[in-house]
Amino acid sequence: MKASTTLFRFRTLFLTIIMCIGFWAPWIELCGIGSRITLLEWLALEISRLGLLRFTLATPAVIVCGALIAAMGAAFRIWGSAWLGHSVVLHSQMQSRSLMADGPYRYVRNPLYLGVVCMIAALSLLMPATGALFVLIAVPVFLYCLILGEEQFLVTQIGEPYRIYLRTVPRLFPRLRTTLTPTGNKPQWLQAALSEINPIGIFVTIAFLSWTYDNRLMIRAIIVTFGLSLIVRALMPTIKQPAIKQDSASPQ
Repeated sequence: MKASTTLFRFRTLFLTIIMCIGFWAPWIELCGIGSRITLLEWLALEISRLGLLRFTLATPAVIVCGALIAAMGAAFRIWGSAWLGHSVVLHSQMQSRSLMADGPYRYVRNPLYLGVVCMIAALSLLMPATGALFVLIAVPVFLYCLILGEEQFLVTQIGEPYRIYLRTVPRLFPRLRTTLTPTGNKPQWLQAALSEINPIGIFVTIAFLSWTYDNRLMIRAIIVTFGLSLIVRALMPTIKQPAIKQDSASPQ
């Protein structure tokens, strides 16, 4: 449990380190493994090599797919944050007062983590292919460890109601229908949008700046967005929330 608490407390730092390693991909220079070609270019080349699309069409296709994935990531992050509350999303410790089954939490237990996976998948297009592979393995493993730690914590704190919730709602793959009764919480859409500037910025970068084919420009845009999100989050007031549950992590 102590290890899970540490992972949770420093989740943003750990995720940032993983992302930096993915962009840097030090093994390319040190061991000669892989090349600096981005995953976006590599996918487009492979699609054209397989004869599925011409390269001039494959690249836009990859960009559109990346933008759609980034949009999903931003949507899940904002949707989850709106119902959970930004003060819980940003908290440095696992929180548990009562079980919430509103908004996305009626369909999937971890919409915020699902949003992170989509964000990372979109961002990986800007990384060297081998760096993207590292990130696409390391991030899900890290998030899965966080989820298991949170589940153990919440079972201890809430007990049987949470065990029933675990059996009713899927962990990461949303269900289309639910029989859960809403608990009456209200979403905070504006605060959620402000607290999730980073996934919004990732979507804007992939959807619009990718067409410049300037990888350095896109990376700078991501860094600026990340920094802006930290500033906005630091300035946002803390509001107590009536209901708190799993998936209160706030990875950037």
